[in-house]
Amino acid sequence: MPRKESAARRLVVGDSTYLWSVRHAHHVVNANGTHCVESVVLRRDGDHGSLRIAFVPGPGRYVPDGFLPSGAVSTGDGVLNLHKPGTVRALLDEALARGWDPGSPNGETLDGWTVFATVLARREAEAAAASDQQAGSAPAPAPDAQS
Repeated sequence: MPRKESAARRLVVGDSTYLWSVRHAHHVVNANGTHCVESVVLRRDGDHGSLRIAFVPGPGRYVPDGFLPSGAVSTGDGVLNLHKPGTVRALLDEALARGWDPGSPNGETLDGWTVFATVLARREAEAAAASDQQAGSAPAPAPDAQS
């Protein structure tokens, strides 16, 4: 059975379980139009506070608006897929490193572009490591038992 798109997903980190979802919203900019905002919303299971990591479009900053697929945010230097658990884990780690307290009862918002480059670099390093591992780092030969 497929997962409900609106249902929160689970991410286990150590002893904590976080619930997360990707959201898309339209915000009125002025009388001439709106812009799309792509967000990841996180909260620790059992806590009421949440963190919204929001990606607002701007010059050189792209979010899904009919051209990019859902969950894709880009600066032109690279793309993050907000639907990937590894991306969300990297965003969570950055938010925690910057002082987000998941136990706080209040909702907080973090400008996603402030962590974009760090998270992108981490995801690219993870992809390169996985590629190297798949490329055939052959296991070391077993030592000769007769030597």
